[in-house]
Amino acid sequence: MRKRWRKHSVYAEIVIHSARITQDGGIFPAYTALRHITLRRAVVAHIWEGVLPAVTTKFHADFSIDRAWTGKNIEAQIDAGVDGIIVCGSLGEASTLSLDEKLQVLDIAVDASRDRVPVLLTIAENSTLDACRQAEAGSRHGAAGFMVLPGLRYLSDRRETLNHFRSVADASALPLMIYNNPLAYGVDMTPEMFTEIADEQKIVAIKESCGDVRRVTDLINAVGDRFAILCGVDNLAMEAMLMGAHGWVAGLVCAFPHETVAIYKLLKAGRLEEARAIYRWFAPLLALDVSPKLVQNIKLAETIVGLGTEPVRPPRLPLAGEERKAVETLIRNAIETRPALPRI
Repeated sequence: MRKRWRKHSVYAEIVIHSARITQDGGIFPAYTALRHITLRRAVVAHIWEGVLPAVTTKFHADFSIDRAWTGKNIEAQIDAGVDGIIVCGSLGEASTLSLDEKLQVLDIAVDASRDRVPVLLTIAENSTLDACRQAEAGSRHGAAGFMVLPGLRYLSDRRETLNHFRSVADASALPLMIYNNPLAYGVDMTPEMFTEIADEQKIVAIKESCGDVRRVTDLINAVGDRFAILCGVDNLAMEAMLMGAHGWVAGLVCAFPHETVAIYKLLKAGRLEEARAIYRWFAPLLALDVSPKLVQNIKLAETIVGLGTEPVRPPRLPLAGEERKAVETLIRNAIETRPALPRI
């Protein structure tokens, strides 16, 4: 039987534990004590590991939110064994959603999860003040935590970037995952910056999407096991996990949840050859995630396999012509050669 998600239970236990750590015989505050937790303790501390789908937001033909299909896809992800749900990210078309709509999508996901897995709300705002307001609102709507981007449009420097993430952390009691994607957003949270922000107890995880698998080693060398590291690039995920990443913030999982979960579980079980065989079959599909049209690609895949609908909000348009034909052919060829998954 699948464990029910107890929101913040592990996180709260960590803070309580850290508040009891003593130095020179005295008790000092949790936010300071967390800096002194041993590596072994930090391993226990990871509350977000495994496969976390960054789900799409489903729309009707009139571009209103399709609550039924959004919920159905999330249900399918959980049934396949994912470890969490992330809503309103880039794949969720966050840039086209108002704050009220983001909260609607969060409500749909929280209802669908029924406390079985944590639901994270993505915070991707132009200003730090708006990011803090979204964190406050998300905490009232049942989010288990947040995946946070740096402020958008303006390219912040080191000091400004760290202040942004600390400010969002201060805006609610919930834990945060920092999303690092310098290729898309122009701001790089380097390993040295994570060393500097490691004293912020509510920052617990990193979605690393810099595109260089060597960054996993650089992060571990810099901060040990202080943060959970999750790969955010679909066709680097197995490589990243082999180098020590703790999980996968996945995109093609939206259409192929069982295969994605199988790769992760096989790796955890040490069954490398079986995981590699599925990953090699999956590779052409995973490449659809590293495209300017990743949303259209993945929504088309969801539609073909019966896990979603295709409408996207403008300025995006559904794939058309030869471009659509090529992507659809790739998807259908993969379905025809879909491997039988081993028992895990």
